[in-house]
Amino acid sequence: MLPYPEIDPVAVSLGPVFGLGPLEIRWYGLAYLTGIAAGWWLAARRSSRPWSPVQRDQVDDLTFYVALGVVLGGRVGYTFLYGWEKLLQDPMWGLRVWEGGMSFHGGFIGVMIAMYLFGRRHAIPFWRLMDFVAPFVPIGLGLGRLGNFVGQELWGRPSEAPWAMVFPGDPLQLARHPSQLYQFALEGVLLFTVLIWFSSRPRPTGAVSGVFALVYGCVRIFAEFFREPDEHLVDNLVFGWMTRGQVLSVPMILVGVTLLLVAYRGGRRESTGAAR
Repeated sequence: MLPYPEIDPVAVSLGPVFGLGPLEIRWYGLAYLTGIAAGWWLAARRSSRPWSPVQRDQVDDLTFYVALGVVLGGRVGYTFLYGWEKLLQDPMWGLRVWEGGMSFHGGFIGVMIAMYLFGRRHAIPFWRLMDFVAPFVPIGLGLGRLGNFVGQELWGRPSEAPWAMVFPGDPLQLARHPSQLYQFALEGVLLFTVLIWFSSRPRPTGAVSGVFALVYGCVRIFAEFFREPDEHLVDNLVFGWMTRGQVLSVPMILVGVTLLLVAYRGGRRESTGAAR
C-alpha cells in the first residue's frame, strides 16, 4: 500500500468572523476558483483567434455565466440526482453548499443553460459557444478531483493493488483505489489534452462539443468501476452493477456521437478553434 498523504482539507482558517465562527477556506473551494481563473485566462487568449465566436471584451461576462452555471447546476443536480431522499427529510440541506455535494452532470446542464442565455444576449450561436468553452472544462474537473482527494471523499472500492490507500476518514479502514486520482488523470489531464489537440485547428461546429461529451462519458464510465458507489445508492445499482454516474454518462456518449455525425455530414459549416 501507499500511505495516504494526510493534508488538512482547510487551506486557510481566518478565525471568527462577525461572531459566526471561524471562516475556513477549503482546498476544494480553491480548486473551483483556480479552475475558473484558468478558464478565464485561456478564454482571453482564445478570443484573439480569428475564428473565435467570443470577443475579448465578452470574456469576463462569459466567465461569470459559466461559474454561475457550474455552481448552481452542480448543486441542484446533486440534490436531485444523488441526495433526493436527504432533501425530502431536510429541505434546507439543499442550500447548505458548504456541507459538500456537487454533481458534474448537473453542472454540465447548468453550463448549457448559461451558454444558451449568454448566446441569446450576445447573438452567438449556441454550439459555437459550447465549442469555445468545452476545452477549458477539464481544468476545473481535474482540480475538483484533487479537491475530492484532499477532502477524503468519493474514494475508491477496496483493492489489493500496491498503490491502494487507507483513507483516515474511512470507517472500515480498508485499502482502496485512490479513484479521485484516476479521475483527475482521465477527466482532467487526458480529456484536456484530447480537446486542446482536437481543437487546435478549425473544426465543424459541434465537433469539439461532440468529442467532449463522447470522451468524458467513456472515461467516467470506466472510472466508476474503481469508485465506491454512494452509500445510499448501493442498493439502487442498475442491473446490479451500473452506478448512477455510469447511467448518467450513457446519454452523454449518445449525444457526443450524434454531434460528431451531424458536424461531419455537413449539418454545420461554421468552424471553431482553440488557444495555443
